[in-house]
Amino acid sequence: MEVFYLYLLCLFILFVSFALHFIFYKRNSSSLTGTLPPGRTGWPFIGESFEFLSTGWKGHPEKFIFDRMSMYSSSVFKTHLLGEKAAVFCGPTCNKFLFSNENKLVQAWWPDSVNKVFPSSTQTSSKEEAIKMRKMLPNFFKPEALQRYVGIMDHIAQCHFASSWENKSQIEVFPLAKRYTFWLACRLFVSVEDPNHVAIFADPFNVLASGLISIPINLPGTPFNRAIKASNLVRKELLLIIKQRKIDLAQGKASPTQDILSHMLLTSDEIGKYMHELDIADKILGLLIGGHDTASSACTFIVKYLAELPEIYEGVYKEQMEIAKSKAAGELLRWDDIQKMKYSWNVACEVLRLASPLQGAFREAINDFMFNGFYIPKGWKLYWSANSTHKNPEFFPEPEKFDPSRFEGSGPAPYTFVPFGGGPRMCPGKEYARLEILVFMHHLVKRFKWEKVIPNEKIVVDPMPIPAKGLPVRLYPHKA
Repeated sequence: MEVFYLYLLCLFILFVSFALHFIFYKRNSSSLTGTLPPGRTGWPFIGESFEFLSTGWKGHPEKFIFDRMSMYSSSVFKTHLLGEKAAVFCGPTCNKFLFSNENKLVQAWWPDSVNKVFPSSTQTSSKEEAIKMRKMLPNFFKPEALQRYVGIMDHIAQCHFASSWENKSQIEVFPLAKRYTFWLACRLFVSVEDPNHVAIFADPFNVLASGLISIPINLPGTPFNRAIKASNLVRKELLLIIKQRKIDLAQGKASPTQDILSHMLLTSDEIGKYMHELDIADKILGLLIGGHDTASSACTFIVKYLAELPEIYEGVYKEQMEIAKSKAAGELLRWDDIQKMKYSWNVACEVLRLASPLQGAFREAINDFMFNGFYIPKGWKLYWSANSTHKNPEFFPEPEKFDPSRFEGSGPAPYTFVPFGGGPRMCPGKEYARLEILVFMHHLVKRFKWEKVIPNEKIVVDPMPIPAKGLPVRLYPHKA
């Protein structure tokens, strides 16, 4: 009998628990309910992170996406990535929905690894930080400012090719492309131009960039652990630059408008508060990553495809030599020269489609919402994938074929070509990237033809496309 009463008591407690849970849930959630997207969450904590990352390490990041699109016959599927429940959105309709609902239904989200590498940025929300940065950047990326950058970029490109490419029979492209774009970013963002000064934190910066998006396991030897150590080294160097700039500004030795660093130091928020030096260092770190890492990947793959496709090279060479011949001796490139590089930019866009430096990006659901009949709960992480359209034959016929004519006329359909994202969070440095890539192409083809040393060199994605051996090439200078 006692066992029977104990059984009834357990049933009663269970019933009350379910009832209370149901009441609490109904009072504390929206009225939205529905079917979650199809998919699987994989292993506890790890989820499908390893599969997501390993397809990139093997050189086929789109495989994770297309396998699941085929498996579930859906443009949206659920998974578990980098320690978070996630829904992956695929295709132009999904891109348009996410880009159009920025700060309405979704907001920017970065994995925990990013917050730990940039610790001072966690004092406020990522949304607030993004708003602050996007108020600052337009002054430096608007057309009139970019026009002033063309000559600086041309000068640095000339110095870069003279010191690192000329009089060399063989070079590795990827390290040199990183050196070029990092040099430019240092000069234009913090007015550091001396190559010896740039070199001090170039190596730790590359370690930081490669480990930024990784599984956040802080154990010795892991990419995440190396990234944290590297970020501390780079931050110390930036703090020295920031402290010296404050002195120079006070003494009139630096201009308030010379670069983004001066602007950050002299600009207060709505209540008159100025940014802390550590916050400025973190923001400069983020800008340096955005300003050089993706562009270096793009420049590297331009070299790769021009080596493989002689007819494409000839088209770029012809266009660039017409511009070169129109310049007087020693005359720098100008804004109107860049506007003439239409075919070259079509080639660069096709490279960005086939080897997109930005594989995708994360968002976070700030409200429950329904999409395509599926329920997305508040707090879920959302990932949009560039490859879901870039390498999809529905939007780009023969997607593996290199065809710059895709970008002639009105170009690809809206929301299918998204190397710079879209909507309010479209990369504000898109035009800056266009300039540094085209200046690089101009000096490259004007000086050399080349051939790949490793014909079938493997490509890995970690987190952006990289030739496994750095893309070694043999250089053949043009005869004067």
